[in-house]
Amino acid sequence: MAEGVHQENEPYDTINITPMLDLAYVLLIMFIILTTATVQGIMVNLPKASAAPTLAKPKTKAITIDAQGNLFLDTYPVTLPELEQRLRQLKAVTPDLPVIIKGDAKINYEKVIEVLDVVGKLEITQIGLVTQKIVK
Repeated sequence: MAEGVHQENEPYDTINITPMLDLAYVLLIMFIILTTATVQGIMVNLPKASAAPTLAKPKTKAITIDAQGNLFLDTYPVTLPELEQRLRQLKAVTPDLPVIIKGDAKINYEKVIEVLDVVGKLEITQIGLVTQKIVK
């Protein structure tokens, strides 16, 4: 038999890896898209300020008040009494607990004062109000 002729029962001596590479690229792209889409947070329309302070502490707790007046501790919805209870527990663990308050620009000022009263009652002294920086 001639050397250039391939018989039916001979095994292949090369493997085509193109379909495997295509699958790997698709999985890589899906992983990148899904991990960047899972950034946690509540969208609120922040009020404008001339300069926004930067608070970059790893144990900082964020209290968010959305446009409907709903409260969130980090991303979990809470009522005012639940907020007080959870902050009390966190302060017991971390005495110098830093807290930031993100209030939507459309909410009543009274709602922010209620949250500040709770924070003041618990003697949390590291408080920040988050605003957006005005770009000139």
